[in-house]
Amino acid sequence: MTASVTISRVTQTYGAATALHEVSLQIEPGEFVVLLGPSGCGKTTLLNLIGGFAQPASGEILIGGRDMAGIAPAARPTTTVFQDYALFPHMTLAENVAFGLRMRGVGKAARRAKAAEMLALVGLPGREDRRPHELSGGQRQRVALARALAVSPEVLLLDEPLGALDLKLRRQMQDELKAIQRKVGTTFVHVTHDQEEAMALADRIVVMSEGRIADIGPPREVYLQPKSLFSAAFMGEINQLPVTRGQAGFGPVPGAGTRSGMLLIRPEAINTSQGLPLGEAVLTDAAFFGTHVRAHARLGALALVLHLPQGSDPRPGETMTLFASAHSFLEAS
Repeated sequence: MTASVTISRVTQTYGAATALHEVSLQIEPGEFVVLLGPSGCGKTTLLNLIGGFAQPASGEILIGGRDMAGIAPAARPTTTVFQDYALFPHMTLAENVAFGLRMRGVGKAARRAKAAEMLALVGLPGREDRRPHELSGGQRQRVALARALAVSPEVLLLDEPLGALDLKLRRQMQDELKAIQRKVGTTFVHVTHDQEEAMALADRIVVMSEGRIADIGPPREVYLQPKSLFSAAFMGEINQLPVTRGQAGFGPVPGAGTRSGMLLIRPEAINTSQGLPLGEAVLTDAAFFGTHVRAHARLGALALVLHLPQGSDPRPGETMTLFASAHSFLEAS
């Protein structure tokens, strides 16, 4: 089963501090939504409210159309996967995975069968009788995921579940987590501060800042057409070129009309052959980053960051005619 999550004008306070400011969000059944933002932005607070670990100061949270006010975590159609795994060291993997079923009165044979099914789902078939200390960090996280899925939640909440893993293993687990979500069809709400992780996993990304939603949309849209300067900068490097009454330093900005604001250009969109003409720039430095050459250049009074092709060999002092193959305009508020 899977369910929608409806968050309506939710505010949460801790003493004099406001952690969430009238946040509203609709999550569809079977959707993989990632709450993304820096520490203190409110993403974990929102996840905890959905899971029932705290009650909002005001506003409503509905799961599957049912108001969750006053309903304890154990009584909600949700389970949570935490970063620290929280496995029982004295139990076998099968016993860990089946723990929630045991608490619900499911018989031993049925628990064992479900545990084997879930362990196979997360890539650990035949490991039922092993103990957590025999596993790697990535394998223990898979067991925690299997345990959460074993009780067939309508909504699965994930609180930075991959944060303790090294980069290579984290990327592997991202692929596996997305594949599992597609297979089981459960609504996933995932918290992270990692932009690449969010883009790898999400159907939609919710960018949060200071207890508010700064942007929301599919990864491509949030990255290429950000709705706020905070979102634009948080999603990776970006060049911000001031626009006054439709004019930037190089000339008119397409689509800006006579409005003022900011022209946003990702470093990888800057090239030397096609797109919006930016003009001549002087290269100030460059470094090889493996997949690309990261460079800085001066365009009049503006400093630009460029990601040039892997095979290029730019030299400081070199003059380059630059273009932008993609850009977006954000009007001043």
